[in-house]
Amino acid sequence: MRPHQLRDDQWDLIRNGLPGRAGSVGVTAANNRRFVDAVIHRYRTGIPWRDLPESFGDWNNTHRRWSRWAKSGVWGGIVTLLTVDADNEYAMIDSTIVRAHQHSAGAKKAGEDQAIGKSKGGLSTKIHVLVDALGNPLKIILTAGQVHDLAGADALVPGMEAEALLADKAYDADERVIEPLEAAGKTAVIPPKKNRKSPRTYDKALYEARHLIENFFCWVKQFRAIATRYDRTARNFLAAFHMVAALCWLN
Repeated sequence: MRPHQLRDDQWDLIRNGLPGRAGSVGVTAANNRRFVDAVIHRYRTGIPWRDLPESFGDWNNTHRRWSRWAKSGVWGGIVTLLTVDADNEYAMIDSTIVRAHQHSAGAKKAGEDQAIGKSKGGLSTKIHVLVDALGNPLKIILTAGQVHDLAGADALVPGMEAEALLADKAYDADERVIEPLEAAGKTAVIPPKKNRKSPRTYDKALYEARHLIENFFCWVKQFRAIATRYDRTARNFLAAFHMVAALCWLN
């Protein structure tokens, strides 16, 4: 087994959800599993595409195929399939900032937002994630690094199946988080900001479980091409994060 490649049991769980498999619509791929292992290896080690070991096949074909999969949302679909087994006792939301390498700049604009902006650390991307009660990822969006965490709440919290939301003080916003949750009959487990005129109460014991989303971010950043963004397009970088999120479910 090569380092960082999928185990047989992990491959069996996702193989039928991938394009290019025998019997599916369209062209049958030469070796789906080798391709997936190649992409995992690239993001885990952070090497340039052209430095992929020859055993994975032609690096240029691998990169082009990866871009096609990213465009069609393959890994986002895999994550959606895996979330059927989510533990919805409660959910947690948070974000993390990753530095955008200088090679990630320069994508053709064409009116598309590439989710790169200037924050204190320079060019960066912010990854907003909603996870279940076990710390497994449910929904993911990207924004520029300087965007406030509440932008993630606006996109990820509506439609949340869990009965409670755990989050830090950055999400203590009445109109955008607290009131919508209460209107939906859900509980906000969010510490109040110090400048609140009338501080809210919250379940401090339950709030301690929020470390699970921090653990998720720590695990994800073991993938060097996630901890530092090298992808020029937000589409490819989001696809990579979806792939790593799927691996979290498979572990």
